[in-house]
Amino acid sequence: MRVSRGIASVCLCACLGLMAQAHGQGPAAKLLRKEPVMTRHAEGTFDVKMTPLTADEGTTGTSIGRYAIDKQFHGDLDGTSKGEMLGSGDPAKGSAGYVAIEHVTGTLQGHSGSFALQHFGTMDGSGFKLTVGVVPGSGTGELAGIAGTLNIVIAAGKHSYTFDYTLPAAPAQ
Repeated sequence: MRVSRGIASVCLCACLGLMAQAHGQGPAAKLLRKEPVMTRHAEGTFDVKMTPLTADEGTTGTSIGRYAIDKQFHGDLDGTSKGEMLGSGDPAKGSAGYVAIEHVTGTLQGHSGSFALQHFGTMDGSGFKLTVGVVPGSGTGELAGIAGTLNIVIAAGKHSYTFDYTLPAAPAQ
């Protein structure tokens, strides 16, 4: 009796596995099917308020300045961000650098959630270089899995952005 139950179980599992495979619904089929990831483009403006912070024990006695970042995004990204920036150098003489992390919360082209942006900027005699990228693994809500690069444009005293990003494909139902 045990042998026939064992054989019946093996046959049942095999049949169900073949049926699922034939219909493309088995776990392996879901793992093998990958939707193409499409790069999306967003743009808009933002207002930023930078507030000097007092030196902490890590920056006391150095030329490193600390600033709080408070932004309001408009356009394809509608939301706010808060963060902190560290900077050093002599911007008045044309050479300086900064790093920053900001946490963005809002709606990006209909997707709600949050993510972090990491800044790395320098300026010297050859010009200004800035990289702003999404921190891997920082996306939440409908923005989970987000990746991308944000470009900041400052013209005539106004701040704007372009944001090229990807989101994972929605899971198949």
